[in-house]
Parts: sequence; structure tokens; C-alpha cells
Amino acid sequence: MTYNFDWSVLWRGQSGLWLLQGLVTTIEISVVAWVVAFTLGIFSGAVRTVSITPLRWLASFYVEFFRNVPLLVWMFFWYFAVPPLLPQPLQDWLFDHGAEFWAGVVALGVYHGARFSEVMRSGIQSIPKTLFEAAVSTGLTMAQAYRLIIIPIALRLIIPPATNESLNLIKNSSVALTIGVAELTFQTRQIETYTAKAFEALTAGTLIYLVLCLAIATTMSQLEKRFAIPGMITKRQTGEF
Repeated sequence: MTYNFDWSVLWRGQSGLWLLQGLVTTIEISVVAWVVAFTLGIFSGAVRTVSITPLRWLASFYVEFFRNVPLLVWMFFWYFAVPPLLPQPLQDWLFDHGAEFWAGVVALGVYHGARFSEVMRSGIQSIPKTLFEAAVSTGLTMAQAYRLIIIPIALRLIIPPATNESLNLIKNSSVALTIGVAELTFQTRQIETYTAKAFEALTAGTLIYLVLCLAIATTMSQLEKRFAIPGMITKRQTGEF
């Protein structure tokens, strides 16, 4: 093998700063997009379980429409197709304040919101129907029952699948490089371009993603244990349930 490894390229010159900036941008776009996705997911997931047919159809349309289009198409749509439709002052503001970043946020948020919706719907439907009936029988309206009882319980039930979707969102943030967002993958490609050391640059990016995702998965696992509901979430203890 004639390849000469040179790991020092990762901290020589601007490389270390680029990796740090890429990590910060990845976290920023992922966090903001996660808030959008989770909010849309909770609302549309809950609406899909109610008895009001028009609302249920509308929420189902949102989920099926946005879930079945590739994320890359959404990135291009929100960056190239939407801005020309906006008023000129808003266009100017966007391009002065990182239009590519906000296009990436919206694309990721809407796309994963549809996926979070399915997670939320399954969590609500796993709750015994008698619990909702008991809440209504105490005098709560349907909206109050969902807000005070059903959704809080469902949020505790869906921590494992929500963790998977959160990790997918972070990894999918790398697609934002296609519209010019200088996130982690963008910066590793930049290091590779300037140093001609693709193996070192991409290995560094891979390890940073791995550590970031493992940290989040570990944190969510601790949350799952803390908020487990006896009788509804069972955890293996000393070899027994």
C-alpha cells in the first residue's frame, strides 16, 4: 500500500477550526429542525387519532405527502423554489441571514415532522382507550384530555422510537451541504479538498458523528429509564422482566 497517512492535517492550519465550526453548525441546524419536527409531529400525530374526520384526513395528507418525497428534493425545493415566491424584503432578509441554513431547517423539520407524526400516533394508539374514556367521564373535553393526559403519557412511551428519529435527523443534516450549509460533512470535504487526505478527513467526520450520536442515544436511554411507566414500559432487570 503506497498511501501515506498524515493525521496531522486534522489540526494543521484551519482544519481543526473547520471541524469545530462544522460540528457547531450541525448541532444548530439539527436542534432547530428537531424543535420544528417534534412540534409538527406531536400535533399531527395527535390529530390523526381524533374522531374529527376532516382534521384526521388533513393530518394524514401531510404525513403521506411529506414522508414520501426524498429529503434532497425538499432541500432543493425550499432553497431554490420557495424564496422567489416571497416578498422582496423577505428575500433580502433571508439571503442576508443565511437562507441556506433556514432552508435546511425547514426541509429537515417538515420531513422529519411527518416521521415523528407516525411515532406519536403509534404511541397514542398504544394507550388503552379506557384511559381516554375515564378522562372524558371526569368532565374534561377531548382537547383537555389529550393535553393533560394522553399526550404526556404518549411522550413517555415513544422515547425509544423518537430517539431513532432524532438520530436520523442529525445524520440527515449532512444533506444540507448540497445547498451550501457549512455543516460537518461540508467541512470534512473542504479539508479533503485542501489537503488531498480524504481518508483522514472523512474518518474524523465519521468519528465526530459517531460520538455525537452515541452521546444522544445514551442520554435518551437514561431518560427512558427515568420516565418509564410501570405496567406500560417494562425494562429488563437482572435477567427478568
